[in-house]
Amino acid sequence: MNIIPSRIDAVAVVETNRIRDHRGAFARLFCENELAAVLGERHVAQINHSCTSGPGAVRGMHYQFAPHAEMKMVRCIKGRVWDVAVDLRLGSPTFLQWHAVELSAENDLMMVIPEGCAHGFQVLEAESELLYLHTACYAPASEGGVRHDDPLIDIRWPMAVTDISDRDRLHPLLDEHFSGVEL
Repeated sequence: MNIIPSRIDAVAVVETNRIRDHRGAFARLFCENELAAVLGERHVAQINHSCTSGPGAVRGMHYQFAPHAEMKMVRCIKGRVWDVAVDLRLGSPTFLQWHAVELSAENDLMMVIPEGCAHGFQVLEAESELLYLHTACYAPASEGGVRHDDPLIDIRWPMAVTDISDRDRLHPLLDEHFSGVEL
């Protein structure tokens, strides 16, 4: 595995080495030893799987507050998505900046989204599926979110948004009083 840092501290993309031969392919999707540089003392506490039907659909932008803040490691196992991390960390030099990468079943990339960053994605190919590794269990009372179209963040989605849940669409817009998420 090759870890590629982004301009946002602790947001990274992990390249996976897929071995192919006449029988098919093999890839290690997670290795605690190889990912020690991003995991630190964290451990995977929960694994989730999502399926999204239509191109243009957006899920996100989600995060969890302390004491249930979580790092997410996200990879696409079917189809293609445009995966986004937004820095919401109080005092961060890249506060409200975002980083995006296309994840697909073919490119074997995984996005690392640290605590205090919101995560979301847009489906680029029908019936796309994501696998999420979380360092904390889901805690509904600690759930937070920002709008996919918040002008203070100004995410440039590659397609028109065709579908989004009411929950995600109704997150409040950020204003000048939002100073960030404490970890």
